[in-house]
Amino acid sequence: MLAVNLDGAFLGCKYSFPLLRKNGGAIVNLSSVSGLVGGHNLAAYNASKGGLSLLTKSVALLGARLKPPVRCNAVCPAFLEGPMVDTIVGSARDPQTARERLPRDIPLGRLGKPAEVADLCVYLLSDEAAFITGADLPIDGGLTAR
Repeated sequence: MLAVNLDGAFLGCKYSFPLLRKNGGAIVNLSSVSGLVGGHNLAAYNASKGGLSLLTKSVALLGARLKPPVRCNAVCPAFLEGPMVDTIVGSARDPQTARERLPRDIPLGRLGKPAEVADLCVYLLSDEAAFITGADLPIDGGLTAR
């Protein structure tokens, strides 16, 4: 869990940074709301995504000193429609109940869509987000607003 979620992002930042340093640019790390709030049964996942949050902030501070700057932010989705949720739901004792329960905890009452996360990433990589760096941006239908 740590190797994929944290070490992978660390190495991605490490090896992309020298290239971005020449012309400026942005890095978007894919985190999770599980990196912002704890979970009783997700210790390793929470730790990996929480570490990714601090990695993002450290890279952002390093990149902010450069001319032109290198920005770094993290996108933190809640559950999204797709294979990961299908696997989680499929392994439940009662998959139908599990699938119905997931969106109940989300104030907007539905799971997120991968395209919504992609749109946020595109924005963060664009010049329109030139003053955003070091941020953890939840895209969670209001889940972390509670």
